[in-house]
Amino acid sequence: MTFELFDGEGVEPRREIIAEGALVLRGFASGTGPALLAAIDLVASQSPFRFMETPGGHTMSAAMTCCGELGWVTDRRGYRYEAMDPVTGQAWPRMPEVFLKLAAEAASEAGFDDFVPDACLINRYQPGAKMGLHQDRDERDFSQPIVSVSLGLPIVFQFGGPRRNDPPVRVTLGHGDVVVWGGPVRRNYHGVLTLKAGDHPLTGGYRYNLTFRKAS
Repeated sequence: MTFELFDGEGVEPRREIIAEGALVLRGFASGTGPALLAAIDLVASQSPFRFMETPGGHTMSAAMTCCGELGWVTDRRGYRYEAMDPVTGQAWPRMPEVFLKLAAEAASEAGFDDFVPDACLINRYQPGAKMGLHQDRDERDFSQPIVSVSLGLPIVFQFGGPRRNDPPVRVTLGHGDVVVWGGPVRRNYHGVLTLKAGDHPLTGGYRYNLTFRKAS
């Protein structure tokens, strides 16, 4: 794993390269943390967090909601994107401008210009929650990157290879860290280990993750 610096607005956030096409922008979203969390509350007031069920009947340990033109859903029928929230029967909430701006800026910093996501998955982790190694492969346009934003409690992120049994790199992510990956590693396996108990001044005992995608 290598490190380098880039110029920011009066600061020098650290770029932590995980693999070719994948990096961490340390603290990139920390300045907008309160605005992002307020936007999450607004989205959740329209489409509440829920624990989705996988096709195999497993209930996910992280609660989820979505915003944007499309939302990701899972149930006994499989994984897919839908324009309507199956819980509310309404369209998913519009993606907040603060989300769109952050996603585009982070993608650009990582070398992916003109990124305009149409789906944002919002995961809420409480102690004991985790996300096993998986691929993001339900999208139609794999030329676009994934932008993943961490807010609140720290967690260990795993970034593996194109095969499930490839050994993953483990990286601890803190509040405001943003991971961007695309190009040759766009469909690499990734996940997070179990969230440990803690207390964050902005999120209390939770960690939130925003995952931006171009799904259509």
